[in-house]
Amino acid sequence: MAANDPQCRRWCTSSHSGTSGGQCVEVAKQHRTVWLRDSKAVGGTILRFAPGAWAAFLAAVAHGRL
Repeated sequence: MAANDPQCRRWCTSSHSGTSGGQCVEVAKQHRTVWLRDSKAVGGTILRFAPGAWAAFLAAVAHGRL
């Protein structure tokens, strides 16, 4: 596998996600990029974020702005 292959990353699921296969996303971090994918479609689209953009998103969620 190539180093940029999504299968090479360690994907983490939110602690708020249940074990019943609900609506979950997975996050992986490598170098200067945060990757996000749908846990039900692991071979599908992967969104990539710069660390600053990811931090801003998490702050907005935490403060109820999203």
